[in-house]
Amino acid sequence: MGLLKTIIVGAAVVAGYKYATKKRVEDGKSFLDDIQENIPGWKDKAMQFANKAKQDYAPNTTDLHGM
Repeated sequence: MGLLKTIIVGAAVVAGYKYATKKRVEDGKSFLDDIQENIPGWKDKAMQFANKAKQDYAPNTTDLHGM
């Protein structure tokens, strides 16, 4: 049963790889190429979100002793 499961998972991985790397006729790019092009934009958005979260949830230490 383990061998059959390994064969099925292997076939699924190969099919997924072929799908991700198959070039389209319209522009000659693949799904994987699209993802690689979008990574810098996604990284910038993630960094902006992280910086905003740090600002929003950082403890306010401007004047704690002057209460």
